[in-house]
This record gives sequence, C-alpha cells and structure tokens, in this order.
Amino acid sequence: MEMQQLLSMGFPDELAAQALAATGGKSTVKATEWILTHKPNSNPIPNPNPNPSSFAFQPKLDRFFQSPSPPPPIDSQQQQKEEEQQQQADEPTKRIKLSPQTQTQTQTQTQQNKSAFFFNRSKKQTQTHGPLYERLRPRTLDEVVGQDHLLANNSILRSAIQRNRLPSILLWGPPGTGKTTIAKAIVNSSPTTSTFYRFVSLSAVTSGVKDVRDAVDEARKLRIKTNQTTVLFVDEVHRFNKSQQDSFLPVIEDGSIVFVGATTENPSFHLITPLLSRCRVLTLNPLQPHHLLLLLNRAVTDTDKGLVQSLGFGSDSSHVDVSVRDEVVDFIAKNCDGDARVALNVLEIAAVTAAARVQVQHDNEECLGVNVTVEDAKEALQCKHLAYDKAGEEHYNLISALHKSMRGSDADAAIYWLARMLEGGEEPLYIARRLVRFASEDVGLADPLALNQAVSCYQACHFIGMPECNVILAQCVAYLALAPKSVAVYRAIGAAQKVVKESVGQNEGVPLHLRNAPTKLMKEIGYGKGYIYPPDNPSSTQSYLPPSLQGFKFLHWPDRNTSESDG
Repeated sequence: MEMQQLLSMGFPDELAAQALAATGGKSTVKATEWILTHKPNSNPIPNPNPNPSSFAFQPKLDRFFQSPSPPPPIDSQQQQKEEEQQQQADEPTKRIKLSPQTQTQTQTQTQQNKSAFFFNRSKKQTQTHGPLYERLRPRTLDEVVGQDHLLANNSILRSAIQRNRLPSILLWGPPGTGKTTIAKAIVNSSPTTSTFYRFVSLSAVTSGVKDVRDAVDEARKLRIKTNQTTVLFVDEVHRFNKSQQDSFLPVIEDGSIVFVGATTENPSFHLITPLLSRCRVLTLNPLQPHHLLLLLNRAVTDTDKGLVQSLGFGSDSSHVDVSVRDEVVDFIAKNCDGDARVALNVLEIAAVTAAARVQVQHDNEECLGVNVTVEDAKEALQCKHLAYDKAGEEHYNLISALHKSMRGSDADAAIYWLARMLEGGEEPLYIARRLVRFASEDVGLADPLALNQAVSCYQACHFIGMPECNVILAQCVAYLALAPKSVAVYRAIGAAQKVVKESVGQNEGVPLHLRNAPTKLMKEIGYGKGYIYPPDNPSSTQSYLPPSLQGFKFLHWPDRNTSESDG
C-alpha cells in the first residue's frame, strides 16, 4: 500500500523501495521525508521529462499530510542524524551513502569499537556462559583430578559403575573437592551407564519434599516403562531437616532411586542415622597443590572452554594471547586450601584484570597480549581463604588442636592454632573459657597459679575485646603450654564421681564424728562425738571417709612441692 502511494506520487521504484526500507516500511510520511533529506545510494532512473520543474513532488504530497497546517521547519542535520540512527537499528546491513562528516564520525566510532572488541561485542557474541570452573567441569570420572582413593580401578565406586550396581552413597568433603563433579560424571563414565542410569539433580537449598516426591514418582514411571534407574543427586543434603530426610528412606529401601547426596558437614552430626545406614559414606579430601596445578594448566591451554573464553571472544580466540607464568599458577595452587573452585575463580578474575589493564595501554592493537602476573592473582585472591565455621566440625577440630598442643607443651603450635581460630572469626571469650578449663584439667596442682592466669585472661578479654585481646590470649596460651602438667585433680574428681554413681556406699550416711551438732538434741544423739580437732592434735589419724571406703585413694599426688610426671 505504501509502495503504491509513493509510486503514485512520482517517485522511482528503487528510490521508493530504499525509503521504505530505511524507515521501516510502515509510514508513507516518513518515507517521503527520508527521500527529501537523503540522496539515494544508487543512480536514479533518468526522468523522461527534461524539464527540471517536473521533479517537484511537493504539490502531490499535500494530500497525504493529516494536518492542513504547513509542517514545521526541519533541521536537516538533526533529522539526518536521527534517521541514520533509526536506519542502523532497523537495517544493520543496509548501506547508505553518508555525508563526509557522518562518515568521519562513523569511522571513529568503528575504530573505538575495534579497540574494545572484548568489551563491546555483537549480540551473537554476548551469549552468557558459565564461570570457568563450570566450563571445565569433568564429564567423566577419568577426567576427575584427585580423589584417587575413590576413583582407582579397583575401588568400590569404579567396580559398582562397571557392573551397573551403584549403591546409594553420601559424598562428604570440603567445598571444591569434586562432590558434584563425581555425581554428574557417574552417568557419563561408560556407554552402559549412560543408558542404564538417568541423572536428576536437586539442591536442598531450593527444593523441598514435594520436589523429591515428584522426582521419585517420575523415576518409578520411567523404571516401569524403560527399566532405566534414576540417580537422584541432592546437593547440600545436610540442609534438609529430619522429616525431609525421612522422605528418602522408603524410596531408597525399595530401590525406586539410587540416592547420591553431597555435604560439606559431618554426616554424623547433620544426617539421621537411618539415612546413614542405607548409604555408603565416601570421604573426599582437599586437593593437593599438584592437583590444582593440573587443573590450572588445563584452564590455560584449553582454547575451547578455558581461560581465553573468559575474556569474551567466543569461538574467535585469534585476537588474544594469554600468558600465565609458572609462578602465578604455583601461587594460586598454594593459597586456595585445596579448593578447585576457588583456584579457577582466582585465575579467571586475574586474567580479566590483566586484560583490562593491557587493553587500556594498547587500545590500537588488533592482537591483545595478556600477561597474568602474581600481583593480578593476589588482587583476585584478596585474602587467603580460611576453612572455619563457628558452629560446625572445623570449630571443634581447631579447639581440639589448640588443647592438645598446649597439653603437649608445644607453645608454637598452640599459638598457631589460636591464630587460626581468631582469623576465622571465633569469639575470644569462648577461647578464654576453654583456657580456664585447661588450667585445672591439664596443669592443675603442678602450677596452681595457672588458674589465676586463665581467669585474668578471660576478664581482660571481656574488658577490651578483639582485636586488642589477641595478645592476652596468646600470653595465656604460651603460659599454659610451658607450664608443668598434672592431671591428678582431673583424675581424682573423675574417680570420685564414678564411685558415687556406682558404689554401694553412695548413700551411706556421714559418720557421726564428722557431723555438726549445733543443738542439744543432736549432741545427745551423738553428732560430733569422737571428733578430733586437728589444730590441737596435729598427729591424729582419724578417718574422714565412710566405713565402706576406708583407705580408698582418689587423688594420687606424691608431694605438694613436686610436679607429677604423667599426663
């Protein structure tokens, strides 16, 4: 319709088509304005009428304007600029002959886009991609790095996969050690497992019992129809409460699913006993530095999924040359506490930082050389990651290490574990309370002043708090570690409590001579009769224990002036 109107107004076919293409083809008015303000790219069709006035189109345009009033004056340069922008948005591949000034501006903008090619990409290149650690996640067990005790040829996991007899398992280990990777790689480890098992993944953070029930119902239907077994992987399974964990018991019991759970917490503390009895707990260890070196080098050399893809080039990696020296990889591998996810994240951030710096310095080079330095890695790491949780297993592991180091009189190790706890964010008063206990349990009578030191330490920490009280805690830890040790009092109270609980004499009455007699009646009954006052009779040997426990020794302390050797 718009084309016929333009032709009826006397415009050539090619010119009318260009105008409609440039303006979107929906408005005759915009098309005519475009023709009046632009010169066509192609040569116009010669006018058979040589009279110049015959190409005056304005008389025929009036009837197409809605308003009878004349149109407002048009700023030709502003109108041209707006229409060029509209044309580029609607027809990116349409070539229009621009004015010299516009051509210069366009060339400048093109050069700027070219120098920042990995920041300003086309729509096709800006497809979102996962982080480096996700792109490099191993697809089969043969690609998994580390955990050789679980993935050896004769291991329980390998043997079960080869015979399609995978049991329900719990993968327990620190973050970034391969729990999710191993779970996903199980179904891809051999051609038979990929057809025999179907993998379904849930997260206890975002899923509930309904999601588990839906997955189980679908697994049962699939098994009846195709005889295919569903591997239900539940990440962070420790976040499920007791009733939610109970929902897994019947479906594991009847074989509806093969349950694979992953947790960073000690299953003994966070998972119910019936679930543990139905699963085999497999422990994953932190990755060693040589394992992380292998993963980091794999990220650098892999051009399809590796580090170069993090810089935004997509499949075209010819514009960049990424160089990562050995000292950079060594630094990252030694400062990530065996966490592969942290290591790959640090490498990725360091490479992006280096690329941004180099691009600013060499913005006119077509090929960008990115050199990742140790400083880039330190900037990406920010601070060393400390594995510590104030309410989890690591909390108890570290306080146990501190206690045993002091008991072994190793002041250096004790101060180290103290620093680990403080840097991890532990409450200083908790540590001080444990030191008070240690002063009596492990030092005891060998150095009676140790208890005074520990109590004073607690009070001082309460007064000033962190970070100033770190020195006070260190002083008390060092004192207790270097002090002579004795567990005589600790053993004595333990033995006495055992006798009280188990001995037949636990309800035996207090001997009469040890009882107080404040009234006449009590004296007449015999309370206090036969008691020998020690200050007046220092050599007396009267007994203070019940008759059934005469001669029983609880405290084995040779002499007040000598310390006990055992402990």
